[in-house]
Amino acid sequence: MYNIDLSFFKSSCVDEESAKQEVKYNEIYKDKIIDTISDNYPSISGCFTCGAESSSQTPFDSRSIIEAECNGLLGCHYCENRDNIDLLPGDLILVQNGECLEIATVKLMGEIVRLKRQIYGCYEEELPFILRKVTNEDFDKYIKNMNDEQNAKPFFKKCVDKYSLVMKLVNIHYQFDRKKLYFFYTSDGRVDFRELAKELASEYKTRIELRQIGVRDEAKRIGGVGTCGREFCCSLFLNNFKRISTQTANDQNAAANLSKLSGPCSKLKCCLSFEI
Repeated sequence: MYNIDLSFFKSSCVDEESAKQEVKYNEIYKDKIIDTISDNYPSISGCFTCGAESSSQTPFDSRSIIEAECNGLLGCHYCENRDNIDLLPGDLILVQNGECLEIATVKLMGEIVRLKRQIYGCYEEELPFILRKVTNEDFDKYIKNMNDEQNAKPFFKKCVDKYSLVMKLVNIHYQFDRKKLYFFYTSDGRVDFRELAKELASEYKTRIELRQIGVRDEAKRIGGVGTCGREFCCSLFLNNFKRISTQTANDQNAAANLSKLSGPCSKLKCCLSFEI
């Protein structure tokens, strides 16, 4: 429902401006559908939240808010469009989050965002805000940051071996303004990385943050295709992880072979919570 395919309207030759118009009117079409559903079927919040607790009493937030996705700490988050910048899904934007600047991609906008926020009980909280659409200079800096992130991986692994640390690197992220460099890793226990952090700070001349994440967060960041043939739920649309136990599988009479119910992260599949 979130993405309605209107590609069958395309001719064999469509210019860039026509493609933008298609996305624009596709969004208007989706807003009409969501608005009609929410008016006629007020109790279907589970369709949008996979069973999350809803708060139907929460009023609609009157601010212009979009849902954006970022590789950094911002993750998938709501952002306020204070200047009512004309945006479409897929646009790159520069987001101010406290003292942090990040590049994000517009994911959802319009009525569906307003409805999701009302279901989750979000109202008038402080949000990151959009500064502007990404300029050519911003994009060049963004590409340079991503290249430097890739180049930092061999040095990080070399330092880990040097200090004999048991940690697995998952991802590296440069804050857009390069004031911080984040290293996301997994480990079975606590790691004393003080000497590692000093060497990384000496090499890259910026603030270093090493963040330990769980195996489910690792799967979300890396992404992939599940046994069902579709993209991981955690990468595609899940914003938080629910606790899933073997009792959940037992209640669905699906506990005969638990090995088949485990995802690539070795945890029970998130989709087990959808049917419960």
